[in-house]
Amino acid sequence: MKRILPVFVSIVTCVCLLLATERRAMAYVDPGSGLLALQSIASMFAAAAFFLRRRIMAVFSRKKPVTNTPSPVSPRKEDSRHAA
Repeated sequence: MKRILPVFVSIVTCVCLLLATERRAMAYVDPGSGLLALQSIASMFAAAAFFLRRRIMAVFSRKKPVTNTPSPVSPRKEDSRHAA
C-alpha cells in the first residue's frame, strides 16, 4: 500500500502534464478510424472469451458439482478371470 500511493501520484502528475502541454493538431482523421477502434475492442473481447471459454461454459452449465462421497456399493475383489 505504501508503494502504490507514490506510483499513483506520479502517473496522475504525468497525465496532467501531458494534458497541459497539448498542442492543436492540424491533421485529418479518416471516418473509418472509429470503426477500426471498435473492431480492435471487439477482437480483444473475442480473444478473452476464447481463452476463458471453459470457465464461461462452467457458469452456464447445469451440471451439479462433483462431490467425493463414497458409493454405497462395496468394491468387488479382483478376480483373475477379469485380468487383461
